[in-house]
Amino acid sequence: MISAIGLGSMALSGAYGPVEATEADRLVRRALDAGVTFLDTADFYAAGEVERMVGRAVAGRSGEVVVATRGGMRVRGPQEPVEVDERPGDLERACESSLRRLGIDRIGLYYLQCRGSRAPIEDGVARLAELARAGKIGYIGLSNATTEQLRRAHAVHPIAALAIEYSLWGTCVDATLLTTARELGVAIVAVRPLGRGFLTGRIRTDRLTPGDWRRSDPRFRPERLRLHAGPLQRLETVAARLDLGTGRLALAWLLAREEHIVPVPSTRDQVHLEMNLAASAVELPPEVREQLTGLFPGSFPAELAHSPVPLI
Repeated sequence: MISAIGLGSMALSGAYGPVEATEADRLVRRALDAGVTFLDTADFYAAGEVERMVGRAVAGRSGEVVVATRGGMRVRGPQEPVEVDERPGDLERACESSLRRLGIDRIGLYYLQCRGSRAPIEDGVARLAELARAGKIGYIGLSNATTEQLRRAHAVHPIAALAIEYSLWGTCVDATLLTTARELGVAIVAVRPLGRGFLTGRIRTDRLTPGDWRRSDPRFRPERLRLHAGPLQRLETVAARLDLGTGRLALAWLLAREEHIVPVPSTRDQVHLEMNLAASAVELPPEVREQLTGLFPGSFPAELAHSPVPLI
């Protein structure tokens, strides 16, 4: 069993603002001490430095936590496209590099990136299956897969988890995909469950610091922020009535959606970490869950599918 809420690590890469290395180390260790047993990362976060930091945090306690990572991708900056490696042996090399940076013998969950790849998904899953048989990875996951890709991948080797953006602000998830995942026994890892901070209510304008990856996210354009100001205020009203922060309410809503969903919010702040983890103790009345569903219509613009911003 893994914790109801995991810890993502995009924020620890500096994508949303500067973060001091020792503070990042301290935050991950605090999460582990608080009972988090699922850490989600990627080899391209800060060019591998986040994996090294996670490795330092889990040293001596790797048996207590499942580390998930993804490889075969390169992102040079917020304005640059995501590059997916497709050459023979790339997955093996990426996995070996991640193992060295993490300082562990086996990666608990290794994702295959689906969006942007032109190679048949069966080939990638078959390669990961070989790594699983060799003891290098425990379980195989998919990142940003379609329903068809999930079924094709699962026919080659059992898929344990599917990483997709899922939140009140990004409810574009295909219902058929969720139904298929449930049918196949595939867990949903909900990345960016707080809408990159928007659902916390702390981002009201597009005045983000230079280098912040959200500057290239279409949802943070002024016109879209204005469009969603009203729904955000309604979310805040519901949260105030329940004596909750909006972030905790958004996570509680997500946890109430499906039993097989694991949100992995990322943060640079220990106070925000504690607030996020507290969401697992919140039980929302059915009428509140219904009220929140669809609160942000059209929150996932079509152009985001072609955005250079990495989706994981």
